[in-house]
Amino acid sequence: MASIDVAGFVADLKDHAVDHGFHVHDERHFVETYSLRQAWEVDLHPEEACGGPLDLHLALDVDPRSLLAFEDVVLAIGEDDDPPDEFHFPLIFTWSLPPLPKGPDLLVLATDLAGLGGPDLPLEVSAIDSFGAVTDAPERSLTIVAKVDVSLARVFLGQEQLCDTLDRCLAVSHFLLEHAPVWLDEV
Repeated sequence: MASIDVAGFVADLKDHAVDHGFHVHDERHFVETYSLRQAWEVDLHPEEACGGPLDLHLALDVDPRSLLAFEDVVLAIGEDDDPPDEFHFPLIFTWSLPPLPKGPDLLVLATDLAGLGGPDLPLEVSAIDSFGAVTDAPERSLTIVAKVDVSLARVFLGQEQLCDTLDRCLAVSHFLLEHAPVWLDEV
């Protein structure tokens, strides 16, 4: 029997995200047949942004070797002992916006978002400038990525709530939604 119910954790995470002001749109679960690596993906956004333009993608990467090693440790310790906090799964948040006719200054945006994410939610800001035709002005597509580690020991003990992370993700989402009309040239 598995020591951690990953599907249950993802379901709880989705419910928890709803409690923190997000609206969940879609969920996908992928299993690689050769290695048994799994990926859980959830599409969500703040409740008030159902019509766009912001997309938030959450992905949990489940490495079967880490899961099996953690289960070995759990079986080896006593019932009253807590497992060590040595095993983690990456949880990746990716925000994206449509092409922006008036894209932001990336350094200013990265600085502003760093204040919202803080040290517990480091954010990576990137952009791609694309040209529809040689004579067209560039359109900037913006992507923000944050990665946090999910502790298997805390999931096992029922303590991994991610409240602070979800609150920070909501703050980042609100910031992007607030500035998107200017970047999209809708003002």
